[in-house]
Amino acid sequence: MATVTAPNPYKLTAAQSKFYHERGYLLGLPPVYTPAEMAGINAELPNLLALLRPGETPGDIREWHHTSTYLYEIVMNPKILDLVEGILGPNFYVWGSHFFIKEPRTPGTVPWHQDAYYWPLSPCNTVTVWVAFDDVDEGNGGMKLIPGSHRGGLMKHGQTADANATLSLGLADGSDFSAADAVQFRLKAGEVSLHDDRAIHGSQGNPSDRRRAGLTIRYSGTNVKADLSVSPDFVAHLCRGTDTYGHTPYAPAPTARYARKDYRRNEAPADGYQLNPTEPAQIAQ
Repeated sequence: MATVTAPNPYKLTAAQSKFYHERGYLLGLPPVYTPAEMAGINAELPNLLALLRPGETPGDIREWHHTSTYLYEIVMNPKILDLVEGILGPNFYVWGSHFFIKEPRTPGTVPWHQDAYYWPLSPCNTVTVWVAFDDVDEGNGGMKLIPGSHRGGLMKHGQTADANATLSLGLADGSDFSAADAVQFRLKAGEVSLHDDRAIHGSQGNPSDRRRAGLTIRYSGTNVKADLSVSPDFVAHLCRGTDTYGHTPYAPAPTARYARKDYRRNEAPADGYQLNPTEPAQIAQ
């Protein structure tokens, strides 16, 4: 009797890929970790947090997947890579990871912004995977995103007036987009969302008694080139396929379970890096 192979639930359907390219995000994906697996990952997190120095916060854990197998195993999870391949195609690398942890009853907000505005990368061809370490919803400051906003191009950002904002630059709600159009992201621990690097998104503070922790992972097609004059420490890990462009320096896989990566902190200029055009385009809803 012939063996019937079950379909891979992490291989995006044509409808899912179409939705992402039209709307700029994907939700409703199968969990990449079981509750037991996620409990184990959360149990290890304090070991990473213990490496923070006085005055640092979990938000300073950026690109530590280059040095910590704990995070490297997450960014190289085959289930996540299957999802990303459905968007970027067979040739892509991972370069970024960043913790966003909102402790209970904390006011920190993330202003409306577009990820690509902050990065010296070109062209715009990056998928962000948001891995939920906790259940995330509107009650504890879950992310919101403006559907279709990635199709309006990059917009100029300015200094944020919100004293609780965790980013210095953001977009003001105005004629180019309306916060009323935002979709609220809701994830269970172990689930992920995907969004385009040009999609407008942000989040509110966490007034609840629940932590809201998530790890963002940035994957780019191998055609994406970093401006090494701006980010000379930029390195990546090839996830799948081959790199025929030769733009990107690659790092070896880490060997330590938990280790810091000290990076050069560069604030994005108010006018962006000007590697990709910025324009106040009308957003197609």
